[in-house]
Amino acid sequence: MNVMAGIHGGYVHPHRVRVLCHRFCQVIPRGARVLDVGSGDGWLARLIMTERPDVVITGIDVLVRDHTHIPVAPFDGVTIPHAAGSFDTVLFVDVLHHTADPMVLLREARRVTRQSIVIKDHLRDGFFAGMVLGFMDWVGNKKHGVVLPYNYWSRQQWLDAFQELGLTIVTWMNDLKLYPVPADWVFGRSLHFIARLDVGETKACGDGAT
Repeated sequence: MNVMAGIHGGYVHPHRVRVLCHRFCQVIPRGARVLDVGSGDGWLARLIMTERPDVVITGIDVLVRDHTHIPVAPFDGVTIPHAAGSFDTVLFVDVLHHTADPMVLLREARRVTRQSIVIKDHLRDGFFAGMVLGFMDWVGNKKHGVVLPYNYWSRQQWLDAFQELGLTIVTWMNDLKLYPVPADWVFGRSLHFIARLDVGETKACGDGAT
């Protein structure tokens, strides 16, 4: 575990955060006030605000760490402690698969956002997908005490949830190149996605948005 954690922390994780920063800077609306649900140490949020000075990000998390790069407030993991329409965008970065029922937080995000929800999460499509994703989760999160229910959805489950909540897919990205080669050959592939979902009726775009 120590060797794997060292490789992840020193080699894989920094690359992943930089790639995610670039991707999110492409899809977060201009001038957005963003709520980052499950913001962890806030490093990604801080990088996004550095690249996009027009964006302001507020963090909440179930487990608030001792040292964070942005202010992070605690919440119970079920109810987002903000009024309806408080934010332009709600951001989930590898958070929803850590919940017993992702629909609970998706409904809360739908309540507090005025414009959009941006999600980075996993796709459990393919025979070995669940095993690979579970291993990644264990290596990246076990040391932080994060709950690991391994609740990964297929693409169709995500699409059904978005439809139920009246969310329109504006952007859908699959080939994220999150990890350095050769790690991306095993742990990247089509196991990840980023989606921007708008509350209003907006024409869908992006690679494979339908």
